[in-house]
Amino acid sequence: MTRERRRVRRNSRTAAVRGGVAVLQDPTRNKGTAFTEKERDALGLRGLLPPVVLTQELQVERILTSLRRLPNDLERFISLAALHDRNEALFFRVLGDHPDEMTPIVYTPTVGAACEAFGHIYQRPRGMFITIEDRGRIAKVLRNWPQRKVGMIVVTDGERILGLGDLGANGMGIPVGKLALYTACAGVHPAQCLPVMLDVGTDNERLRADPFYIGLRQKRARGKAYDEFVDEFITAARRVFPGAVIQFEDFGNTNAFRLLNRYRDRICVFNDDIQGTAGVALAGIYSALRITGGKLSEQKILCLGAGEAATGICDLLVSALVAEGLTTAAARRCCWLVDTQGLVVKGRPKLAEHKLLYAHDHPAVADFLAAVETLQPTVIIGVAALGGAFTRPVLEAMARINERPIVFALSNPTSKSECTAEEAYRWTGGRAIFACGSPFPPVTLDGRTFVPRQGNNSYVFPGVGLGAIASGARHITDEMFSSAAHALARQVTEGDLAQGSIYPALTRIREVSAHIAAAVADVAYKRKLTASRKPADVLEHVTAMMYDPHYPAQK
Repeated sequence: MTRERRRVRRNSRTAAVRGGVAVLQDPTRNKGTAFTEKERDALGLRGLLPPVVLTQELQVERILTSLRRLPNDLERFISLAALHDRNEALFFRVLGDHPDEMTPIVYTPTVGAACEAFGHIYQRPRGMFITIEDRGRIAKVLRNWPQRKVGMIVVTDGERILGLGDLGANGMGIPVGKLALYTACAGVHPAQCLPVMLDVGTDNERLRADPFYIGLRQKRARGKAYDEFVDEFITAARRVFPGAVIQFEDFGNTNAFRLLNRYRDRICVFNDDIQGTAGVALAGIYSALRITGGKLSEQKILCLGAGEAATGICDLLVSALVAEGLTTAAARRCCWLVDTQGLVVKGRPKLAEHKLLYAHDHPAVADFLAAVETLQPTVIIGVAALGGAFTRPVLEAMARINERPIVFALSNPTSKSECTAEEAYRWTGGRAIFACGSPFPPVTLDGRTFVPRQGNNSYVFPGVGLGAIASGARHITDEMFSSAAHALARQVTEGDLAQGSIYPALTRIREVSAHIAAAVADVAYKRKLTASRKPADVLEHVTAMMYDPHYPAQK
């Protein structure tokens, strides 16, 4: 053999080994023990893997067996994050095949505990950390992201993480978890997903003193500096990732409303805490009315809470009621709020701007129970993160006022839930139509088994995002969220309703998300909010775009 041939063969072997290691270290290409014999030879993997060849189905079973042996959900969260880092397709296959078991681990309620401990469990970066110290160069920083065809950006500043408050940069767990659900629930391709943390500091002194905290150790920037920073990020994101949908997530109340109002008519943006929660709540009410037989215009809705979620729910309800023929004023009178000072009423001094539309002429009422007794609502919705606030007297009052009281305890994590499913059913004599923000097991009462389902935003926001991406929508409107709510409610079967479930089974979430995406896209085409031509079959169009986590067939 000549020296040249030996050199070529040696270089070929070296390249094969490097290629093999590179494949195993790339989560978008790695299949682990599922690589076939032929693939191991072609990719230089021979000897780098144990000899067994497993199907992806067996790999899923192995992962599930391992997860179920772990002592708690936080450890399962860490294990799933590690799987995400080494084998993307397998991670999403586990989530997609077992949504009831996995969604509460990768998102609420476990993601709350993960964010609180984020600096202590941090393993490797996922997403982008943009700090206020990056002002003037944010576009340059964003170009460090390896993907250019980003379709969905979820961004937070970490000020109001779930019901846990200011967690600063630890809040990165939220956009990461949200985008995992975009892929698992609606098939948005993971390469199109970008989680972003806007780090402007934190007012959480405990975190700033924690040696393992991963963010800026300074108080939160506010005012002009904050606004200019966010505006630079929005401008840069649109330039670097043109056409991407931007979702605001877990901003503090003041900034959440301001930012949504500033950008919603300029770019394709929405706030899931305000609009996504509203879409899920409205869908739940539509489903509940199939049981009670009432009309939306006949309902009186009382929200415990007066922040992003509560006013977002009321805004969407008003939009839906106006579409049904009510005047705006009459529609707003159907919606009432209770905050820390009691019933929100006109004339109360120093009311925040976002509460003013729902401050009605009414005497002051000091607490939630008194508000229930006075207003006699048909629906109560808890979104204030006040654990146990739907007390036995509150639920008994709702059962006395209504034949079928509608009770939504939507706060999460579980410790913040206004009541448990057991309490809701038992204290209303099994007559409550119940939805929860955190998962609860089935409840058996007087020989009947009730299956409560989460009024979780994951039913709505993935489909909304997919619909906006698929249609190329320039804006996301309230009409789109109303259409999403109708589409979600239509997916609830008579069998679901018979067992007390007002949302469809999570095992159908990809099918449900496709229908929501088609409804959102339909609005975009109808209102000329896109330059794209409407396809002959919108549902088929969005379904064809959905990512499939199964390993591709060997060529």
